Amino acid sequence: MIAIQFPTNSIELSINLSDEQFFQLCQHNRDYQFERTASGELIIMPPTGSETSRRNADLTSQLRVWNRETKLGVVFDSSGGFKLPNGADRSPDASWVKKERWDALTPEQKESFAPLCPDFVVELRSRTDSLKKLQEKMQEYIDNGAKLGWLIDRQNRRVEIYRPGQDVEIIENPATLSGEDVLPGFVLNLEEIM
Repeated sequence: MIAIQFPTNSIELSINLSDEQFFQLCQHNRDYQFERTASGELIIMPPTGSETSRRNADLTSQLRVWNRETKLGVVFDSSGGFKLPNGADRSPDASWVKKERWDALTPEQKESFAPLCPDFVVELRSRTDSLKKLQEKMQEYIDNGAKLGWLIDRQNRRVEIYRPGQDVEIIENPATLSGEDVLPGFVLNLEEIM
C-alpha cells in the first residue's frame, strides 16, 4: 500500500509502483515533484513559489560555478531524483556527486533516478515546509551516505549543518557557508538566499 501525502492531509490508496512506474509517473506529471519514502509513501509536492525558486536558483548557480572551476563532480537542481540505498526516492533542492561516483554509473542509471545518495545535499525551507519533516529528510541523507548537508531555514534565519557521526550544528544568521573538505574551496554566499 502506498500512502500519498499532500501538503495539508494524506490519503491512502492501494497502489504498488515499480521503480520504472514511479519514474514514469514523475515524467508524465512534471508540474509536481514526487518523492517516495523508504516505506513506499508517495509524497506529492506542488511547485514552489517564485521567491523560493529564485533563491534556490541562486544557490544552485553558486554551486555550479564552483564545480565548473574545480571539475570535481556533478551538480543537480531540485528536479533531479536519486534512489537512496534505503529504497527512498528523493530530490534535494541542490546536490552534488563526486565525479568518480557519477562516472561509475551506467548511462541507463544516469537517465533515471541515480541509484546513490549525493555526497552533498541542500534543502531550502520554504514557507509551507515542515521543519521537522525536512530535519528527518536531512538525517536520512546522512544515514544513506551523504558527507555534508545543509538545511537552510529562512524563517528562523539559521542553517543546520549535518555531518556523518556528529551532532547537528546550528548557525544563526550566517553570511556564508563553507563546503569544508567535501567541497574544497566552495563558499556559499547567503546574501540572496536567506
